[in-house]
Amino acid sequence: MRTARGLTAPEAAARLARDGPNRLPTPARRSALRRLIDQLVHFFAIMLWAAAALAFVAGLPQLGIAIVVVIVLNAVFAFVQESRAGRAADRLRDLLPLAVTVIRDNRPQQVDASEVVVGDLLSLESGDRIPADGTVVTAEGLRIDTSLLTGESEPVAVDVADEVHAGTFLVEGEASARVTAIGAGTGLAWIAHLTTASAPPASPLTLELRRVVRTIAAIALAVGGAFFAVAMLTGEPASDGLVFAIGVTVALVPEALLPTVTLSLAWGAEQMARKKALVRNLDAVETLGSTTFICTDKTGTLTLNQMTVVEVWTPSGGARIRTPGYAPDAVVEYEDGVSVAAAVRRAARAGVLCSTGYVHRVEGEWRAHGDPMEAALDALARRVGAETDGDVVARFPFDPRRRRMSVVAGDEVLVKGAPDAVLPLCGVEVDEGGGAAVAALATLTHRGLRVLAVAGRPVGARVPSSAAEAEYGLELYGLLGMEDPPHADVHEAIAACRHAGIKVAMITGDHPATAAAIAAEVGLRRPDDPVHVSVDLPDDEAVLAALLDRDGVVVARVSPEDKLRIARALRARGHVVAMTGDGVNDGPALHEADIGIAMGRSGTDVAREASDLVLLDDHFATIVAGVELGRATFLNIRRFLTYHLSDNVAELTPFVVWMLSGGQFPLALGVLQILALDIGTDTWSAVALGAEPPSKGVLDRPPVTGRLLDRTVARRAFGVLGPTITLFSMAAFVLTFVAAGWRPGDPFPGGSTQLAASGAAFMAVVVAQSANAFGCRSSTRRPGELGWMSNRLLLPAVALALTVSLLVVYVPALAEAFDHQGPTVVGWAVALAGAAGLLASDAVDKAVRGALITRQRRTASSSRRP
Repeated sequence: MRTARGLTAPEAAARLARDGPNRLPTPARRSALRRLIDQLVHFFAIMLWAAAALAFVAGLPQLGIAIVVVIVLNAVFAFVQESRAGRAADRLRDLLPLAVTVIRDNRPQQVDASEVVVGDLLSLESGDRIPADGTVVTAEGLRIDTSLLTGESEPVAVDVADEVHAGTFLVEGEASARVTAIGAGTGLAWIAHLTTASAPPASPLTLELRRVVRTIAAIALAVGGAFFAVAMLTGEPASDGLVFAIGVTVALVPEALLPTVTLSLAWGAEQMARKKALVRNLDAVETLGSTTFICTDKTGTLTLNQMTVVEVWTPSGGARIRTPGYAPDAVVEYEDGVSVAAAVRRAARAGVLCSTGYVHRVEGEWRAHGDPMEAALDALARRVGAETDGDVVARFPFDPRRRRMSVVAGDEVLVKGAPDAVLPLCGVEVDEGGGAAVAALATLTHRGLRVLAVAGRPVGARVPSSAAEAEYGLELYGLLGMEDPPHADVHEAIAACRHAGIKVAMITGDHPATAAAIAAEVGLRRPDDPVHVSVDLPDDEAVLAALLDRDGVVVARVSPEDKLRIARALRARGHVVAMTGDGVNDGPALHEADIGIAMGRSGTDVAREASDLVLLDDHFATIVAGVELGRATFLNIRRFLTYHLSDNVAELTPFVVWMLSGGQFPLALGVLQILALDIGTDTWSAVALGAEPPSKGVLDRPPVTGRLLDRTVARRAFGVLGPTITLFSMAAFVLTFVAAGWRPGDPFPGGSTQLAASGAAFMAVVVAQSANAFGCRSSTRRPGELGWMSNRLLLPAVALALTVSLLVVYVPALAEAFDHQGPTVVGWAVALAGAAGLLASDAVDKAVRGALITRQRRTASSSRRP
């Protein structure tokens, strides 16, 4: 290969010292300590820190220590589970080769890729990855795979004076290129900048939890302040008023909410992993369930990213191959005729001898080496038993102007290329629309296949020395129809998305005709659905969102910037956007979307690091399984939020009664008892509720985008379940005094009677909450309908909560610390009755709600009748 002059060694050293090494910039990151501190000082934590400080001021160090322990546990949970690593730019560096060949001092030299400088002359061969941006100086049959940057699945023909970019690689030919940009100046670095330039958007769950926490916190602080004021007005000591204010605040704040949410998400992540979806960011579990719009790539997502020759046409007849992939073993269906198989073998032989790509077996799997299209031709030759022996004595590489290539092999000239570039050399005029070859070509292209023509002739007396001498007077051997087959279950998966109310669009770097054909084949695009090309997209994001906000749309020839704009525009329109991808070019959009979904098998490290979810099997259908689990997780969070808030009603009531009585009615529950309920007993059942399996029909409704604390949660927690628990807790407290001889109007006895009454109130809450855990599994169905054992974690969790509560009540040291003791017989009787009472009120509520829903449906149905 002819080469131009490169740099001298001193010139290269000077430029290396001036510009620095050829490395991508390293993004700044928060340290582990900073991330831990952030978990200790968010709004929820600050409020608890204030409560702890007030407890120490009020002379209650035990309470202060208990609150601090809660804060630290919450922070550790969040810190450990925080999984967004932000290492996408690091992985980009792995795409650069370790060593490259450059021309220095007028001779080829191997140097480390980091030592490449602007002005270096690169010497490139087939299979080399390009280490920097540059301009082609010489080229021989040069074709470059740019899919990682552009999304274009087919290798691109490159000629002299064209630009090449870092991270791409040669699949065919040889070249030399002058380096024009290194490191931070390359297009690869620009993609790294797009990937890390902005913080990832907050997930719907994060936003909703912030709202819930702030709402509850505001209520807790307001009510706590009111109690402190009432205590002062009734003449209570300031220290006692402060204790009551802290108690009210602690009673209203569900301290275990955030850890329970984290554990529920972790459970969802584990279930997704079993379904081949690896969660990198826990919030992604719920976000996937909230998704309203999926922007999917084509190659590697909807398709297998494996070119396969599926149909061969020859003048003697044709053949079909129905086995995708590169494996040599496949069923070949020939048309009738003795000569058909021989004609197919001749066409396959011509195709493979005109190629340099091939298939090989790696770790038990057949894979492509070089151009996937040429690997498909090699697989075809193996499948039909074509003889591929023959020395290639001359090769005339593919030229983008000729759109074909040719070789001299043995005593034949063989040609492979685009049908409209090869057929005229065989005496077939494509534009005239006549003849069997043209009809076959029309049939194959209409099916969305990529078609190659192969032809040949005897070499004659003289071996051609140029393409012009070789490519004339040809005989058409055949047409080869290829496809990148879709995943077997992608059609059903897309239909399931639509059934679940999720819009699906194809966003790809491929040619619009290819994209449209694949989209139609998998059922994504219907006849009237539009196909847009990126250059025609409007600049205004609002107009862009309105244009794309429909199901089945296809956008082709997109760039990384286009994907970013699309994600931002749809999010601004109110959609929860999931973006799938597998290449470097997908990284920024995966980072920008509400949830980025990368391919685990065919994807790049960059895409995986920029994503929230990685599909380990590359199946689009796995997204549907993830959506189901995501929706179940959101509903589970609502379930244990109802459970937590029900308990809070019972915990707050003793303070309300004390305030309304002007301090004459003793507190049924103390602050430490409330913490024991929130942390020691409720957490176990709440975690089990977070692992509730998906209910039937979870995909038969629109995406879950509502609020956690909605009307149903508020009504059940504050209007039904909470008051029921409160009723039995306060009844256990009062009736313990009555059994000891107390009558209304008498002063309340203290000592062991009050301690037993407080223990009875405590156990009544625990027992009722144990029943409540089963009631909260559904807002419409009774526990018996769901099956008492269908949630395998719930019974052990309830048993553990009851065990902890008994230890707290009956172990002397613990009972003394919590200022209570074991209930009397009467106290136990009322406490145990609370379980039946809770289940009864839950059943009545669900029956009434079911009747109302049935009536509304009948009314709506009647109004629609003519």
